[in-house]
Amino acid sequence: MHVRARLAGSAALAVAVLLCALCGLCAPAAWASGEPTWTAEPAAGGGRPYIYMEGVPGTVLEDRLSVTNRDAKPLAVRLRSADMVNTAGGAPAVRGARQSKDAGTWITLAANRVTVPPRTRAEVPFSVTVPPGALPGDHPGAVVAESGGRAAGVRIQLRVSGPTLAALTVEDVSVSGGAIRYSLVNRGNTALTPRVAFRADGLFGQVLRRAPRTLPVELLPAQRVRITEKWTDPPPLNKVTVHIEATASGDARAEASVSAAFVPWGTVGGAVAALLTTAATTLWWVRRRGHPPAADPTSEQTDSDRHLARSGT
Repeated sequence: MHVRARLAGSAALAVAVLLCALCGLCAPAAWASGEPTWTAEPAAGGGRPYIYMEGVPGTVLEDRLSVTNRDAKPLAVRLRSADMVNTAGGAPAVRGARQSKDAGTWITLAANRVTVPPRTRAEVPFSVTVPPGALPGDHPGAVVAESGGRAAGVRIQLRVSGPTLAALTVEDVSVSGGAIRYSLVNRGNTALTPRVAFRADGLFGQVLRRAPRTLPVELLPAQRVRITEKWTDPPPLNKVTVHIEATASGDARAEASVSAAFVPWGTVGGAVAALLTTAATTLWWVRRRGHPPAADPTSEQTDSDRHLARSGT
């Protein structure tokens, strides 16, 4: 739902949290299996997975989120805004409380702390003020609810109206340890869901071909993720060139390649060791046959000694 109306006045943000009794909430025994006793999500509106907003620079947008307490005792929740980012492996995450510098700083909550009565839902209004100089494109943010050592986030997918660019690069490709490793970098201003294909060409033809498949990653603008592709059956002895092609909606396309040599070092090491042993043995025999044992000097007699012995002298 796109909401582009300005708040009627500063009093609108000061509105107290709206409490709505929920009918038919489960008793505590229903979540004894490990289900959370409270949740945070977009306010009622067709089961929205996140809150979508769009506006031009200078616009003030508004919406609500819900915190539901299924427990039999009151729930104290702390709320804060944050930027959405990717972890190194691509999973969604939020910046720390004091690290936000984009959409997380544009969000203003009606209340930073909320106490939700038992078996009740609290709806918390908030606004997003798009700065006059905001760049066009996606600026993902979130509202984080924290209570009792647990945190839950409500994603806010904010788009600043204007030209968009879908662009990505494939970088830092390497092949080792039965895996192909590479980085994907979002160089545009829209969130991307990449598709990646692999091909490897060896000295005697193609040794790997994997059709394009969608990665379980939403790559946010200006974010970098590190991906590992398993290759458990590489050629035992070959020199190959691995090619990676990445695509995404909006005509984003990128390619990269790297060369790698596969050598069965265990087999080669054993063969070298056997060859050295054979060579050493052969050399020893050659030297021994070329130098017969010397005679014992105590058993040798000169001609004069033998003549004297015959004459009895």
